[in-house]
Amino acid sequence: MTQSLRDTEGTLGAVTADLYHQVQSFYARQMQLLDAGEVEAWAETFTDDGVFSANAHPVPVKGRAAIVKGARTAREALAAKGIRHRHWLGMLDVRGMSDDQLLVRSYALVLAIPRGGQATVHVSTTCDDELVRVGDGWQVSNRNVTRDDLTAEQG
Repeated sequence: MTQSLRDTEGTLGAVTADLYHQVQSFYARQMQLLDAGEVEAWAETFTDDGVFSANAHPVPVKGRAAIVKGARTAREALAAKGIRHRHWLGMLDVRGMSDDQLLVRSYALVLAIPRGGQATVHVSTTCDDELVRVGDGWQVSNRNVTRDDLTAEQG
Protein backbone atom coordinates (compact mmCIF):
# COMPACT_ATOMS: atom_id res chain seq x y z
CA MET A 1 0.00 0.00 0.00
CA THR A 2 1.34 3.38 -0.85
CA GLN A 3 1.02 6.40 1.36
CA SER A 4 -1.45 7.84 -1.17
CA LEU A 5 -4.05 5.26 -0.11
CA ARG A 6 -4.17 6.74 3.40
CA ASP A 7 -7.46 8.45 4.14
CA THR A 8 -6.02 11.75 5.32
CA GLU A 9 -9.18 13.71 4.42
CA GLY A 10 -11.59 11.32 6.19
CA THR A 11 -13.43 10.60 2.95
CA LEU A 12 -13.78 6.86 3.45
CA GLY A 13 -16.79 5.37 5.18
CA ALA A 14 -17.14 4.64 8.85
CA VAL A 15 -17.66 1.01 9.81
CA THR A 16 -20.09 -0.61 12.21
CA ALA A 17 -19.07 -1.86 15.64
CA ASP A 18 -19.63 -5.43 14.41
CA LEU A 19 -17.30 -4.96 11.45
CA TYR A 20 -14.69 -3.30 13.67
CA HIS A 21 -14.86 -6.34 15.97
CA GLN A 22 -14.42 -8.66 12.96
CA VAL A 23 -11.28 -6.78 11.99
CA GLN A 24 -9.90 -6.93 15.55
CA SER A 25 -10.54 -10.68 15.62
CA PHE A 26 -8.86 -11.10 12.25
CA TYR A 27 -5.68 -9.41 13.51
CA ALA A 28 -5.66 -11.31 16.80
CA ARG A 29 -5.76 -14.59 14.88
CA GLN A 30 -3.27 -13.45 12.25
CA MET A 31 -0.62 -12.29 14.72
CA GLN A 32 -1.02 -15.35 16.94
CA LEU A 33 -0.46 -17.60 13.91
CA LEU A 34 2.72 -15.72 13.05
CA ASP A 35 4.02 -15.76 16.61
CA ALA A 36 3.30 -19.48 16.91
CA GLY A 37 5.47 -20.14 13.85
CA GLU A 38 2.53 -21.26 11.69
CA VAL A 39 3.82 -19.33 8.70
CA GLU A 40 1.77 -21.20 6.09
CA ALA A 41 -1.47 -20.58 8.02
CA TRP A 42 -0.40 -16.97 8.60
CA ALA A 43 0.26 -16.52 4.88
CA GLU A 44 -3.25 -17.84 4.15
CA THR A 45 -4.49 -14.57 5.69
CA PHE A 46 -3.09 -12.83 2.59
CA THR A 47 -4.63 -13.02 -0.88
CA ASP A 48 -2.84 -15.25 -3.42
CA ASP A 49 -1.35 -12.12 -5.01
CA GLY A 50 -0.89 -10.25 -1.73
CA VAL A 51 1.91 -7.74 -1.29
CA PHE A 52 4.00 -7.18 1.85
CA SER A 53 6.20 -4.10 1.78
CA ALA A 54 8.22 -2.43 4.50
CA ASN A 55 10.61 0.48 4.71
CA ALA A 56 13.10 -1.94 6.30
CA HIS A 57 13.18 -4.08 3.12
CA PRO A 58 14.50 -3.00 -0.28
CA VAL A 59 11.67 -4.47 -2.37
CA PRO A 60 8.08 -5.58 -1.68
CA VAL A 61 7.37 -9.28 -1.33
CA LYS A 62 4.68 -10.28 -3.83
CA GLY A 63 2.52 -13.38 -3.75
CA ARG A 64 1.64 -15.80 -0.97
CA ALA A 65 4.47 -18.23 -1.77
CA ALA A 66 7.06 -15.47 -1.42
CA ILE A 67 5.40 -14.26 1.79
CA VAL A 68 5.69 -17.79 3.23
CA LYS A 69 9.34 -18.00 2.23
CA GLY A 70 10.19 -14.65 3.82
CA ALA A 71 8.34 -15.43 7.04
CA ARG A 72 9.96 -18.86 7.31
CA THR A 73 13.44 -17.40 6.77
CA ALA A 74 12.84 -14.74 9.44
CA ARG A 75 11.44 -17.34 11.85
CA GLU A 76 14.44 -19.64 11.37
CA ALA A 77 16.89 -16.77 11.93
CA LEU A 78 15.18 -15.84 15.19
CA ALA A 79 15.11 -19.46 16.36
CA ALA A 80 18.84 -19.78 15.67
CA LYS A 81 19.42 -16.78 17.96
CA GLY A 82 17.08 -18.15 20.64
CA ILE A 83 14.65 -15.25 20.25
CA ARG A 84 10.87 -15.33 20.13
CA HIS A 85 8.81 -12.47 18.76
CA ARG A 86 5.37 -11.42 19.92
CA HIS A 87 3.39 -8.92 17.84
CA TRP A 88 0.92 -6.55 19.47
CA LEU A 89 -1.40 -4.56 17.21
CA GLY A 90 -3.59 -1.79 18.47
CA MET A 91 -5.08 1.62 17.80
CA LEU A 92 -6.90 0.24 14.74
CA ASP A 93 -8.39 2.85 12.43
CA VAL A 94 -10.76 0.99 10.09
CA ARG A 95 -12.22 2.75 7.06
CA GLY A 96 -14.58 1.29 4.48
CA MET A 97 -13.71 1.67 0.83
CA SER A 98 -16.67 -0.55 -0.13
CA ASP A 99 -18.63 -3.43 1.44
CA ASP A 100 -15.80 -5.77 0.48
CA GLN A 101 -12.71 -3.59 0.90
CA LEU A 102 -11.27 -1.85 3.95
CA LEU A 103 -8.27 0.29 4.75
CA VAL A 104 -6.85 -0.38 8.20
CA ARG A 105 -4.08 1.54 9.95
CA SER A 106 -2.67 0.17 13.18
CA TYR A 107 0.30 0.59 15.43
CA ALA A 108 2.33 -2.55 16.00
CA LEU A 109 4.92 -3.30 18.61
CA VAL A 110 7.19 -6.27 18.12
CA LEU A 111 8.52 -7.66 21.37
CA ALA A 112 11.73 -9.69 21.39
CA ILE A 113 11.98 -12.35 24.07
CA PRO A 114 15.37 -14.05 24.34
CA ARG A 115 15.36 -17.55 25.79
CA GLY A 116 15.68 -17.09 29.55
CA GLY A 117 15.75 -13.31 29.24
CA GLN A 118 13.61 -10.23 29.62
CA ALA A 119 11.21 -9.13 26.89
CA THR A 120 12.07 -5.84 25.19
CA VAL A 121 10.44 -3.75 22.49
CA HIS A 122 12.29 -4.73 19.34
CA VAL A 123 10.57 -2.27 17.00
CA SER A 124 7.61 0.11 16.81
CA THR A 125 5.76 0.37 13.52
CA THR A 126 2.74 1.67 11.69
CA CYS A 127 0.94 -0.91 9.60
CA ASP A 128 -1.26 0.13 6.66
CA ASP A 129 -3.35 -2.70 5.27
CA GLU A 130 -5.88 -3.10 2.53
CA LEU A 131 -8.27 -5.89 3.50
CA VAL A 132 -10.63 -7.61 1.09
CA ARG A 133 -13.60 -9.78 1.97
CA VAL A 134 -13.12 -13.42 1.02
CA GLY A 135 -16.14 -15.56 1.81
CA ASP A 136 -17.22 -14.63 5.32
CA GLY A 137 -13.75 -13.45 6.37
CA TRP A 138 -10.96 -11.04 5.43
CA GLN A 139 -7.56 -11.27 3.79
CA VAL A 140 -4.76 -8.77 3.35
CA SER A 141 -4.24 -7.79 -0.27
CA ASN A 142 -1.62 -5.16 0.50
CA ARG A 143 0.41 -4.48 3.66
CA ASN A 144 2.86 -1.64 4.18
CA VAL A 145 4.87 -1.64 7.41
CA THR A 146 6.72 1.52 8.37
CA ARG A 147 9.30 1.19 11.13
CA ASP A 148 9.34 4.31 13.25
CA ASP A 149 13.12 4.20 13.71
CA LEU A 150 13.68 4.32 9.94
CA THR A 151 11.53 7.32 9.13
CA ALA A 152 12.31 10.99 9.48
CA GLU A 153 8.62 11.72 10.15
CA GLN A 154 8.15 13.08 13.66
CA GLY A 155 5.05 13.92 15.62
